[in-house]
Amino acid sequence: MNILKIILLNLLIFSFSYSSTFEELSSKLSDNSFKVKEDVLNELIINYKDEQRLEILLQNMLLGNLYFQNQSNEILFLEKDSFKSLFTNNTISNANQDDFSKVKINNKLRSVIKASLAKINLFANDENKRLKAAKNILENLEEQDKEIILEALKSEKKSSIKDILLEANTNLNAKFLSGEEQLKAIEELGGFLSSKSLETLNSLKESNDEKIKIAVSKALKQIESSKTFYSFIETAFFGLSQGSVLLLAAIGLAITFGVMKVINMAHGELIMIGAYTTYTIQQLMPNLIEYSIIIAIPAAFIVSGIVGILIERLVIRHLYGRALETLLATFGISLILQQVVRTIFSPLNQEVKTPSWMSGALEINSALSLTYNRLYVVIFAFIVFFAILYVMKKTSLGLKVRAVSQNRPIARAMGIQSSKIDAITFGIGSGIAGVAGVALSQLTNVGPNLGQAYIVDSFMVVVFGGVGNLWGTLIASFTLGEINKFIEPLAGAVLAKVIILIFIILFIQKRPRGLFPQKGRDAQD
Repeated sequence: MNILKIILLNLLIFSFSYSSTFEELSSKLSDNSFKVKEDVLNELIINYKDEQRLEILLQNMLLGNLYFQNQSNEILFLEKDSFKSLFTNNTISNANQDDFSKVKINNKLRSVIKASLAKINLFANDENKRLKAAKNILENLEEQDKEIILEALKSEKKSSIKDILLEANTNLNAKFLSGEEQLKAIEELGGFLSSKSLETLNSLKESNDEKIKIAVSKALKQIESSKTFYSFIETAFFGLSQGSVLLLAAIGLAITFGVMKVINMAHGELIMIGAYTTYTIQQLMPNLIEYSIIIAIPAAFIVSGIVGILIERLVIRHLYGRALETLLATFGISLILQQVVRTIFSPLNQEVKTPSWMSGALEINSALSLTYNRLYVVIFAFIVFFAILYVMKKTSLGLKVRAVSQNRPIARAMGIQSSKIDAITFGIGSGIAGVAGVALSQLTNVGPNLGQAYIVDSFMVVVFGGVGNLWGTLIASFTLGEINKFIEPLAGAVLAKVIILIFIILFIQKRPRGLFPQKGRDAQD
């Protein structure tokens, strides 16, 4: 009978302690005893590790922003000079500071809080939380973290998070173990690329043990070799990105220059119009930034296309066959368009916001990350290229454009209205320039002089690839983009462009019609 009473009493005590609400437990943090606070924190972690408010409580406690109301012991945290209740989420403005007291902590409690935060996030359902927690542990690695790292490794399924935890554990082994185990850990560190692994290896370089010195030296050489390789990949990616921009900027010029033999110096301003169209759409729909870029693509194509058709109908069609005069006329148009933009939008650069899905970077490892905005531009450039290629090769319009570009008199004799084809072709080329402006708005500042930076490069791409040849434009764009990015670190941005220009001049001396010369009777002129 007595045993039964004891069991019932224990169950009652357990039930009572477990039934303590989050609010009741948190209120006990107002106690002056650090031991009581530690016990409260441990109980909160055990019973409320999935409670979202617990993370807020711990973070504010660690930062010294956690308070309690003197009369009710209600827990609050300081946010923008106002007290916010952790329990009700209500904000208390113009509060009397004497009514509140700070929840004080010591070094031991700080360690408990850090470990608790790590535990909450390392075992959270959200992958991003676990990844962030793993990175935080690696950056602020301490010997006492080993237990939680090993515990997390047992349950973690995501390989990227697991790799970070393994690196953290290997760093601890290299620092605090000895003998063969330490040597093995040092050797394994050569396969990691984070600054923490480098820091650990550098701290072991001055060891008195010759074996450790040799192992550290090998690991550092391995890391250096891997970093050189990934640096090459990163430079190649930047070259691919620049090549994509050049492709978008030059593909419209390749079509118009190839069909009409017009030197359009206003092509850069058509790119600028596309960029300003993107900016205008964002101003019209400020709450829909995520979708504004998608809407801006067809809008920029239409706006720049209409401007291009107007230029062709009003000016260029009167100057066919007079290349120098079209150059001067379109140069004048470019100055007019720049001034119109300055008048409407001001001469200052305008900010085009990047949607969240284009922000950030795809992290391959600690030494290589690819920014999403550039990655999307590369993909977008290929989509535009193959769409234009399809139109030119598989549609009736494309057949007529090719016929006019190869032999205008015969095309006219076959009943093709060359003047109509000229207008449509110029509109399509200008529209693609506008689409290039949408892409550029995500990579650089939008201003009246935006197009001037790309007009010369566009002509270089067209001439190098072969006038009017789309595949030539593709290959020339990426070739020049890659060459430029690999020369830049050695020679600087300006000298790199000069070297490329000299290269193209020398190349044209040998192959005046470019890599892939256009076929047809007119192409021989």
